Amino acid sequence: MSTPVLQSTITFGGVSVDPLVWSEPLMWVVLAAFLGSALVHRYDVAWARRVAVAGWVAFGAFWLVLVPHFTLTQKSLIEGVGSFAAVPLSLWAGYHLLRGRDSLFVLTRAVGLMGLVYVPFLTIGPMREAIVESVADQTAFLLSLLGVDPLLVGGLEYNGVPIADKPYPYESTFWFEGNSRPITYTIILACTGIGSIAIFVGGILAVSAPWRRKLRALAITVSVIYVLNLVRNVFIAVSFGEQRMQLFPGLVMALFSIEDPQLVSYYVADRILAQTGSVVALVAITYFLVRELPEITVLVEDLLFLLTGNEYDLATAVDASGEADEVAAPSDD
Repeated sequence: MSTPVLQSTITFGGVSVDPLVWSEPLMWVVLAAFLGSALVHRYDVAWARRVAVAGWVAFGAFWLVLVPHFTLTQKSLIEGVGSFAAVPLSLWAGYHLLRGRDSLFVLTRAVGLMGLVYVPFLTIGPMREAIVESVADQTAFLLSLLGVDPLLVGGLEYNGVPIADKPYPYESTFWFEGNSRPITYTIILACTGIGSIAIFVGGILAVSAPWRRKLRALAITVSVIYVLNLVRNVFIAVSFGEQRMQLFPGLVMALFSIEDPQLVSYYVADRILAQTGSVVALVAITYFLVRELPEITVLVEDLLFLLTGNEYDLATAVDASGEADEVAAPSDD
């Protein structure tokens, strides 16, 4: 079996295994099933349903494979819990789609389109390198405005010192001197914001709405996410590189099973503060999007149904809350 795009070797009981060996083929199965279902749906709803349900089962397996990667390798509580919760939610979505909840075809199409946006950056080297190095350059510029000026270096080592956990030799690593030993902060694909951007692009493109409003929602949403992601990178770089988040080091080291005290600032800044802030930001952006593009409520309603088992009518709530607003001009459509 070929080496996967992502690698996450886990050693347990003296045995090493890379569960992500299975994530890449599952990713392609899910993408093919969801996009194939969207195409078949135009001609044969029954077959589209079968293909989509199979895709949701594969999607559950995909997230199951990622659980040890996020919990044991990345040591990310939020991503670990999210990937674990996605397993039953995917199977639950497939079950309800099989039982006739046809609104889930829209969510199926949205996830397929999300993959269509994200997967090229994950699998095509030049695209991945371009976005990673572009975000690194922009982060470096913003750091310079703050008077923070680490070296931005390429390669898998610098001055004979290996750069830990760097997957590709892009010019994307910030090298901070002046500590007990150099600190490196590397921009990787997950630091570019393309994952969050793909989620919203897929959702916006999947719903039925006038293209004028969809394009406006895309422009605003993508811009906001991109800028917020740069702010996130700057926050982590300053916090980690200058060791400004050495909060409760003993507790943090025990909680995340780390041995290097200098990593405390990174885990506090990224795994706790930045990831929590990202969740809050995504909820806020979703709220804006529902107001800007009410058609997307079909996705939010289905997600809430899968999570709670209760039906929601967000479209009516949005209409009621907007009664006092100025009536939209026909040109808005």
